[in-house]
Amino acid sequence: MISNRRDFLSACFDKAIEAVQPSSCIAKFIPDPPRGRTVVIGAGKASAAMAKSLEKYFKGPLTGTVVTRYGYNVQCEFINVIQASHPIPDETGVRAAKIILEEVQDLTEDDLVICLISGGGSSLLTLPASDLTIIEKQLINKKLLLCGATVSEINTVRKHISRIKGGQLALACLPAPVLTLAISDVVGDDPSVIASGPTVPDRSTCDQALKILEKYEITEPKSILKYLRSKKKVESKLAPKVFNKFKFEMIANNRMALEASANFAKKSGITPIILDEGLQGEAKKMGYDLADEVQKYINAKPCLLLSGGELTVNVTGTGKGGPNMEFLLALALGLNGRSDVSAVACDTDGIDGFSEYAGAFITPETLVSAQKVGLNPDFMLANNDSYNFFKELDSLVQTGPTYTNVNDFRAILLCD
Repeated sequence: MISNRRDFLSACFDKAIEAVQPSSCIAKFIPDPPRGRTVVIGAGKASAAMAKSLEKYFKGPLTGTVVTRYGYNVQCEFINVIQASHPIPDETGVRAAKIILEEVQDLTEDDLVICLISGGGSSLLTLPASDLTIIEKQLINKKLLLCGATVSEINTVRKHISRIKGGQLALACLPAPVLTLAISDVVGDDPSVIASGPTVPDRSTCDQALKILEKYEITEPKSILKYLRSKKKVESKLAPKVFNKFKFEMIANNRMALEASANFAKKSGITPIILDEGLQGEAKKMGYDLADEVQKYINAKPCLLLSGGELTVNVTGTGKGGPNMEFLLALALGLNGRSDVSAVACDTDGIDGFSEYAGAFITPETLVSAQKVGLNPDFMLANNDSYNFFKELDSLVQTGPTYTNVNDFRAILLCD
C-alpha cells in the first residue's frame, strides 16, 4: 500500500504546510478599505508572506512595515520588510520595533491598522523596557530557551520587560482601530501568547514573570529581576474597553495542518487518527510515552497517528538538536526497532531548536543503521545531541523557510 514510508511521511508534512500558508488562508479575512489610510504592521516568521498575500487581496492603498526572521523575506510592493534575529533578538529587531511604532503615530479614527502576527514575533519585535538593554534581553531569552520553559512562560517574561508587547502596540495605534490577523504557534491559540500579544490585553502580571524565573532558577541578569520587582506598570487590562475597538482573527493554526495531513492519509488508504493538537511536555519523555501509545493502535493498521503542540527540551548536555529531533530519538529507542513503525517530527516553521533543519525521520532500520556507523543513541539522547545522530544517518528534514508557523507536526505510521 505504501511503497516508500519516508516519502509518504514527507508528503504528509508537505500537505500540512500547504494548508497553513498565508496565501491559502488569508483571503477571507481581508477587510474593506477604510475612509482614511491603511497601515500594515506585524512581526513573525510568516509576517512577510502574510504581507505579500495581503497586498494581493486588499482593494485599497497600503503602507507599513513588518519584521521577519533572517532568510524569511518575501518581496512586497508597498509594505517594507525588515529581517531580524530569531530566536535571540538583536539590534535590528529593536530598530524595526521603533519604525513600526513610528508608522502608527498620528492616526485617526478613519484610518485602519492591520497587524500581521505569527510565531517568532516575540524575539523579532523587541523593544526593551526603560532602563533595560538589548544585551540583557538577549541573555534572559537564551536562559529561558535552554531551561525547558514553555512558549507561554517565556512570553510572560518577555511581555513585562518590553515597551511594545502585551497590548502596548495596539494602544500606540489609538485612536485608529486595529485588525490583527494571526497564525498561531501556541497551544490553545491564546492571542495573548502568540508573539507575546502585542495587540491584545495582557492578563499576566510581573509577579507571574518573577515566579517563572524562580521556577527555572534563573537569577541573571539581576537588572531584569530588579526591574520586575520594582515595576510600576499601568496594566493594559486596566482599560479593557479600549480594546473593544480592536479585532483579532485567527487565520491558521495547528488543527488545520493536522486535518490536511489526515485528509491526505485517508485518500492514500491509511486511517488517520489525530491524537492531540496540543501535546506539551518534555520531548524525551513524550517520545517514550508515544512509543508505548503505539501499541494501543496495533489493530487499526494501517494507520497514521498525528499530533501537534509544543514540546520542550531541558538542555543539560553539550550536543545540538531541537524538540522534534529529541522526541524522535527517544521514540526510536522506545520502539526498539519495531518493523511496523516509521515516523516524522518537524517544526512547521522549518526550524527545530537552534538548527537549520525542520526535524527528522525514523524507520524500523534507524537503530540498526546507527549501530553500523558506531553511534550510541542512548548517550547522544542524554547529551541532547539528536541533530548529530540524525545527520550521521542522513535522516534530517530540511525545508528551508516555510513562511508559516503552527508549531510541531508529528506523524507516526503503523504499516506492515
